[in-house]
Amino acid sequence: MRNIISLVVLVVIVFSCSLDLEPISEFSASGFYETAEDARAGVYGIYNATQSAFSRNLAFWGEGRADAVDTRHSGDPRMLLNNTLNKDMRSASWTGLYQIISRANYAVKYIPEVLSDEGLGATLMGQARGLRALAYFYAVRIWGDVPLVLEPFEGTDQEIFVRRTDREIVLDQVEKDLMYAARNAPQGGDKTLFTAGAAYALLSHLYMWQHDYEKASSYSDTVMADASYTLVTIDDWNKIFTNGNSRESIFEIGYNEDQTNMLRVLYALGSDSDYFPSETFMNTFEDGDLRQELTYDVTKAFPRMIWKFFGKGFNDEDPAPSTHNIVMLRLADIILLKAEALLHLGDKQGALDLVNRIRNRAALPDLNENTAVALYGDIESAILHERLVELSYEGHRWFDLVRTGKAISTMKPRNGLSDEDNLVWPISGDAINRNPNLVQNEYYK
Repeated sequence: MRNIISLVVLVVIVFSCSLDLEPISEFSASGFYETAEDARAGVYGIYNATQSAFSRNLAFWGEGRADAVDTRHSGDPRMLLNNTLNKDMRSASWTGLYQIISRANYAVKYIPEVLSDEGLGATLMGQARGLRALAYFYAVRIWGDVPLVLEPFEGTDQEIFVRRTDREIVLDQVEKDLMYAARNAPQGGDKTLFTAGAAYALLSHLYMWQHDYEKASSYSDTVMADASYTLVTIDDWNKIFTNGNSRESIFEIGYNEDQTNMLRVLYALGSDSDYFPSETFMNTFEDGDLRQELTYDVTKAFPRMIWKFFGKGFNDEDPAPSTHNIVMLRLADIILLKAEALLHLGDKQGALDLVNRIRNRAALPDLNENTAVALYGDIESAILHERLVELSYEGHRWFDLVRTGKAISTMKPRNGLSDEDNLVWPISGDAINRNPNLVQNEYYK
């Protein structure tokens, strides 16, 4: 991935985010897709859009409304934590996700005209549909009902004022795209490519979101049985993020000196990053948990830096963007999803055995049902706590709280969250102003 980023420049001008009614490019996508190299460049353009969409928003969407972070900053960080969301927030814009979708739609339409549905053609299509599924899955979890657009916008005879689609219909399409990706995307290799393993891992997340625990368990098994993925030792835990492409990683968004992200600004810009560990989060660690000192500076009463993504002892006052990959999916995440699925299927011991695999790596003793209840109230809460600590700041916490029905009980004491309609984001005012057929989410009208 790092060797192909420069090719994106060749194709960016071809693609526009039709949902936001940007002008149609003067270049024809059908004319652009003429060779296999054009098809590769088209898919690289989807990765480029993915880099942009998640550079900052992964933290805003996945962590900013939850309990592991605190902030001294205004703007989105403060509004998210205070639950004072509005339509003018940066994170209320879905433009980045629909740029992924728009570029994927071009690829899905035109790659079959250039390549056969086997070999390279199928591999590229698998990646395009996998990334489109990723974007739609995020869109549904953030805004609920969203427009489902599966064709590229190429002419004024097409409907440009699209309406929102029921979220379950959108998730049905996510499932279809991921099933295609599971059959056709690359097998293993570079973790910055959307592979078949990434498709199975995201299917596990999809079915957990839908509370289909049988399917979630089954697809988690597929990931866990893949010899490409193994847990690293605790000594290499930070290297998952600092080095990238670890054997624990399943899918990463690749960055380098040309395509950077906002991890430093978000988490580790000296003493003035967007976010730092909340007191609640720091107090949630059990004694002896080796991950604590790998996540933030435990020697400070009020640490202002999260160094999980940069290594223990990291100290950087430089506001320059980060070149580290963003790890989107990794094996520990899937193991803990599997544990949660097993619990809902009635297998308490199986669930605890999986949780203990993750705990033992951090030098924590096994939990049994009695100790899980004593420490956390019940086994489900113990699993959710393990996800909080193990996957901290990786963009999962808010979605875990919503998925498990614990968002209101967790956040109401902190910011007054009390209305189910408030769990989604407002649709950006810019999108509403451009499209008369878009209706704002009820809570924000």
